[in-house]
Amino acid sequence: AMKWFKLAAAQGYALAQYNIGVMYYNEKGVRQNYNEAMKWYKLAAAQGIAQAQYNIGVMYSSGEGVRQNYNEAMKWFKLAAAQGIAQAQYNIGVMYYNGKGVRQDYNEAMKWFKLAAAQGYALAQYNIGVMYDNGKGVRQNKQLAKEWFGKACDNGLQMGCDNYRIFNEQGY
Repeated sequence: AMKWFKLAAAQGYALAQYNIGVMYYNEKGVRQNYNEAMKWYKLAAAQGIAQAQYNIGVMYSSGEGVRQNYNEAMKWFKLAAAQGIAQAQYNIGVMYYNGKGVRQDYNEAMKWFKLAAAQGYALAQYNIGVMYDNGKGVRQNKQLAKEWFGKACDNGLQMGCDNYRIFNEQGY
């Protein structure tokens, strides 16, 4: 596959460039090499491939192949989020929630979690439930917390199911 992807990538085909990055990142048919993955992701990202932009953000956020840099991670997550990538929207929410690379801002975190949650992203739905449970960025509301945990459960997140059950047992 690498042979064919490289031929297509040499002609500027963005998805081939992205796939080469994935292969280097995940050690598929080649030795894992984060520097090579980043190089190929950046070529694809420059052509607007949202998943490549997201992957670059992940690498900057975790310091894989590059120095950890939350500002760079945020830049790349925002590019991907603008194209509707739910994981990028979620990660931006996490960064605001935890104050990583930005000033901690629960209202901003909630905004980004809701964007991802609207696409059925279970972790975002779960985090919204946590925010309602704890009154972070919103007025504490156990009933809304339970509803959001239920949505996360419906989308396959076991933690959401567990919390929904607990809230149900507590009469919320």
